[in-house]
Amino acid sequence: MGRAPGPRTPLLDRERITTTALQLVDEQGDFTVPQIARRLGTQAGSLYHHVEGRDGIVELLRERVAAVIDPATLDLAPWDTALEAWARSYRAAFAAHPKAIPLLMTSPVRAPRVLEQYERAVTVLLDAGFAAAEVMPLLIALENLVLGSALDLAAPETMWELIARTPTPRLAEALAAVGGRRADRAFEVGLAGLMNHARAMLAAP
Repeated sequence: MGRAPGPRTPLLDRERITTTALQLVDEQGDFTVPQIARRLGTQAGSLYHHVEGRDGIVELLRERVAAVIDPATLDLAPWDTALEAWARSYRAAFAAHPKAIPLLMTSPVRAPRVLEQYERAVTVLLDAGFAAAEVMPLLIALENLVLGSALDLAAPETMWELIARTPTPRLAEALAAVGGRRADRAFEVGLAGLMNHARAMLAAP
């Protein structure tokens, strides 16, 4: 007997759905469930057997992007070394998918593995001696810096186009002096300022 013909398309699973959604986000900054279904050669209804609608796909995307953040950074000591290393790893993860940032940062975090990482970051700060009321403002400020810088990495190196009819000689001087790696240098300035502020908070009586 001959072999039975195989399925026309590979079986659906959460990994393939997430990969396709991330491809769409990388291309256009968003996705729809019908778009994912078309790319996978199936009907939108079939996807709902594997994911909890659009919100569920967003959380799968969050877990996929955040999966490359090195969790071992939060085991480093002292606390400020851990936080700086985590910030750099976090920035690199999101810099790989900058168009996902607006989508992920405007929806509530529900992904278990991502929540676990926040739990670890909060624990680092609490164990270092920060008051509970200080922890989330500090982490949110760090996240704002990290994600803004990840977007900056995706921007053109030349973000200021000087024109003759608007004389800006001092701006031109400053732009010429900054040289290459503008985004990296700006991130280091911001990170140093934030960390110095955090150390001062901890040292305050």
